[in-house]
Amino acid sequence: MIELSGVTKYYGNFCALDGVSFSVGKGEVLGLLGPNGAGKTTAMRVLTCFIPATTGTATVAGFDVFENSLEVRRRLGYLPETPPLYPEMTVRSYLNFIADIREIPVKMKRAKVDSAVVRTALGDHIDRVIGTLSKGYRQRVGLAQALLHDPEVLILDEPTVGLDPNQIIEIRGLIQNLSADHTVILSTHILPEVSMTCKRVAIINEGRIVAVDSVENLEQKGSNSTRFKIGLKPAGIDWKKAVESVEGVRVEHESVRGEHVFFDLTLPAEAAYEKVFRAVVGKGHLFTEITPSRASLEEVFLKLTHTDEPSSSERREAA
Repeated sequence: MIELSGVTKYYGNFCALDGVSFSVGKGEVLGLLGPNGAGKTTAMRVLTCFIPATTGTATVAGFDVFENSLEVRRRLGYLPETPPLYPEMTVRSYLNFIADIREIPVKMKRAKVDSAVVRTALGDHIDRVIGTLSKGYRQRVGLAQALLHDPEVLILDEPTVGLDPNQIIEIRGLIQNLSADHTVILSTHILPEVSMTCKRVAIINEGRIVAVDSVENLEQKGSNSTRFKIGLKPAGIDWKKAVESVEGVRVEHESVRGEHVFFDLTLPAEAAYEKVFRAVVGKGHLFTEITPSRASLEEVFLKLTHTDEPSSSERREAA
């Protein structure tokens, strides 16, 4: 449904995107992650026909964003980080205005507006002037305009910014429901939001894609070692000595609850697990919990985007 292939974008001498390639399948919610200035917004602007790529190709629903930009726009809804609103208009008049721009037939306009209002829970505010709405409700109006023409593809840039926790949960549920009929790219800095909403993630850093994979696979690959959460009923005070008798094994974050001790166990490799198990059980200690633990998406993100080397822009400024 969405495909970028070798997309490069220069602003003068500055390379904002450097050979970016990824695809998004129909009905998929893809999280687009990256630090500030990494190239996320530029990638979204290329896909939404705001700016052309310098080299490479990008297609939406099978249409080239440069050769068939009008067809792309008909099939795409876009919510930028700052919603494109007119503060002097009411919510109703604004959505009717957007419906006219989208060339929605008159006989269908009211139904489309009503549907977008219901899906974004704006019913109690439809006749209010946009400029009097809270930031969270203005964000909802922006989302309503993106949904108005029932597009095949939605590109959402920070859709939950400014919302309170209850509203975030509602919008998260809406985005998950949208995947039944829409393909979604979700750009956000709230990493837990990605874990709960997206099945797959593309991470961009300094204009380049550094990872495209499922959240689960990224979390599994993000750790250089094997980790477990352990519950143990010790037979004596030597339990820790038994656990750490295997070379490279670490015990962290110990806590005691009644007769049980709980801790995080880090192994240098999976092969060490059997050695630890035998060493502990051999001393009469009893395992009550063994739960695999993975790196969080935040840890993976930091690992993939952190570098001690100066960026290309910083090197040019230093020169």
